Amino acid sequence: MKLDFEHLYNHLPRYLCIALSAILLLPLLVLLILILIYKCTTLLSYMKIDTYNQQDFIQRAEWLRRRVIVDPEQLMSAMPAAVGRHFQGEWAIYSLAMTTSSLTNISRLYPEYQETYRQDIKRMISITTSSTIQQYDAAQWGEYPLASLDGDKSHMTYLSLLAWMITNYKLIGGDDEYDYLLHSICETLNRRMLAAPDLNLESFPDAPIFIPDMLVTIVALHHYSRLYDGQYADIVACWMSKAKTEWIDQKSGLLAATITSQNHTGQYHVCSSYAGLTCYYLSFIDEDFARQQYDAMKRYFGREGLITGIREQSGEVPLLDFHIDAGPLLLGYSPSGTAFAIGCATYFEDWAFRNRLLRTAELAATTIYGRGERHYLLASYVPVGEAITLAMKTHFRPR
Repeated sequence: MKLDFEHLYNHLPRYLCIALSAILLLPLLVLLILILIYKCTTLLSYMKIDTYNQQDFIQRAEWLRRRVIVDPEQLMSAMPAAVGRHFQGEWAIYSLAMTTSSLTNISRLYPEYQETYRQDIKRMISITTSSTIQQYDAAQWGEYPLASLDGDKSHMTYLSLLAWMITNYKLIGGDDEYDYLLHSICETLNRRMLAAPDLNLESFPDAPIFIPDMLVTIVALHHYSRLYDGQYADIVACWMSKAKTEWIDQKSGLLAATITSQNHTGQYHVCSSYAGLTCYYLSFIDEDFARQQYDAMKRYFGREGLITGIREQSGEVPLLDFHIDAGPLLLGYSPSGTAFAIGCATYFEDWAFRNRLLRTAELAATTIYGRGERHYLLASYVPVGEAITLAMKTHFRPR
């Protein structure tokens, strides 16, 4: 005999209907309670204002080491295919560079990890020099960057990130295997800057000048000058002088995000994803200027309250938007801008603001715990975000 469950349900006493509904919904209710408990637990880990969390750093570094220090093609494939091959390449090299920065920071905070991480950085430099990683840049310029150091095309983004990685390796006691390559790259960058208008190099052909990209060049040359008796310090100082006097947006007080031939002096495009990255790089070179930029970014883009974070733009914002460098913008909040602000807050020991930013990051991304490692949930899809955030969390001021 076929049972008519709808008929049976409709003719049960009311209290039995409620009981039956509760039983059927119980698994879903238990799941929701478990998710709520887990979310509260992870959020509570960021309720206490502190400085550095060694366990958090090491376990996140372990997750990154297993996913970034891999075959170059495997690393490229780990980047979202939806963004296209070019941005997969950009995100891959940024994953390598920011993981290098993270491991460098941790090595200096906790010297017992220095030897292991130094070898990891050496492997990441080797991955970065592979033709697979070079290809995103070669596709734009029609030649491979390391095969054309004697030429005149910019190749600025690739060369600067690689040079920055090598200088980090050297600053924590790395050997001389990449010395000749470092000398060649920095000589090339210096020569091409001297031949360029306002010392600025293009990120890619026919593109505006991206100030955050240029700042990687300046950081690499600044680190080089520390390693080699002040060589290239003059061009670093000259570029920084121009930045402070010629490329400041008068309305926000922030260094320009981009510069084009149509820019009018004092009126530049600014956004938090670029402003935060700019401030981060500046902290390696000019602490006072970096602090001024950090304060301006907080004032212009910062929002505090139930959700503390950094908006991508000032003024009215749509409910949901997307920017390739900032990520998904919910209510205007910028994942990239907020992450870079964590780095600035860490460096300037703005602990209360840093902790509120970390709570927002946890609310949005949720930490996943494993055996001896942890990572944000979204890192499984966009590993470059994990690499950037760990570099920012560990960005300390040397004593």
